[in-house]
Amino acid sequence: MKKRIETEVIHSGYSSDQHHGALAPPIYPTSTFVFPNAETGEQRFAGEEEGYIYSRLGNPTVKMLEDRIAVLEGGEKGLAFGSGMAAVSAVLLGLTKSDDHILCSQGVYGCTFGLLQMMEEKYRIEHDLISMTDPEVIEAHIQPNTKVLFIETPINPTMTLVDLEMIGKIAEKHNVTVVVDNTFSTPYLQRPLEFGCHIVIHSATKYIGGHGDVVAGLVVSDAETIKFLASTTQKDIGGIMSPFDAWLLLRGLKTLPIRMDRHCDNASYIFEKLKAHPMVESIAYPGDPQFRDYMIANKQMDRPGGLISFTLKGDKKDAQNFLNTMKMIKIAVSLGDAETLIQHPATMTHAVVGEEARAKMGISDTLVRLSIGLEAKEDIWADIEQGLKAYKNSDMTETV
Repeated sequence: MKKRIETEVIHSGYSSDQHHGALAPPIYPTSTFVFPNAETGEQRFAGEEEGYIYSRLGNPTVKMLEDRIAVLEGGEKGLAFGSGMAAVSAVLLGLTKSDDHILCSQGVYGCTFGLLQMMEEKYRIEHDLISMTDPEVIEAHIQPNTKVLFIETPINPTMTLVDLEMIGKIAEKHNVTVVVDNTFSTPYLQRPLEFGCHIVIHSATKYIGGHGDVVAGLVVSDAETIKFLASTTQKDIGGIMSPFDAWLLLRGLKTLPIRMDRHCDNASYIFEKLKAHPMVESIAYPGDPQFRDYMIANKQMDRPGGLISFTLKGDKKDAQNFLNTMKMIKIAVSLGDAETLIQHPATMTHAVVGEEARAKMGISDTLVRLSIGLEAKEDIWADIEQGLKAYKNSDMTETV
């Protein structure tokens, strides 16, 4: 019987009967595994017998997490990595070779942008970043050597959405693999495989973990693709997840639905307050009926998520000064933690992106990104409000 996601985050991928009745999944902090005889070792290395060999190639605690995230995303298999970027790099390097081409949504995480630049400079794997709104424009940019459509939705940090159903149909027509970074939404709010996409990536550091105490990445796809990635780029480059980190993520997943609902509730409240404030020039939030991609959000997201980006009146220094007024809210990159976090993308997460490219992505010097936490929504707003009051009373207002 198919269970709801609120149940699967707690039970899927683990049976206490197989672990001496332990309610909590055990941690297997071992580097290698003993074979009962030499023949078994030969058979496992040859892939003729199931079983563990070496923790870089598989670990029981890590496998529990891989099985659980696969169920949540509706895929056949999962694969765990030591960071979100280890997952992104393993997938993109695994799917491409020299002289191939990757087509990306315009606006991606800064380190993903840096990886794409490196792949082009060192390995002749080209890429283009385009606005994926018009299917005709997308198809016009697909080349004979295009192997991957890489998408973030919502896009970091502009919150722009990409229509996954449209992308899935285009990819099927052109026989291209669609990779979706689903970090901002998690499988609780959005499941790209349901819309015809092929591979889902998470920086599990964020909402999956949820407590700011682990760095990790996850990939979900069909069994054949995961087997290929596990036996090539993961095995040979080695960006694996530790058993303890897998255990932390299994623990974090159990409260994912409860946490995401609170993140979403708080974000909705903060959005309404920010939108009405005179010092806020513009705001990007998928739950805003006036947001350009509001209809896409309604189609493919169960709720709008816990992130808000907004621009302030003034310049870069004014925006930085606003961050400095925060008392409870923490100035930090990352997102999805219990704490509300604020950051300045142009000089932090996307500092590696050149000024011209940032402008094309819609990342201005006055753009601020908020990851809304689990605190009382009134306390979150009180901190933002006092910051905006100080901002309004600063010398900046004389130049606006």
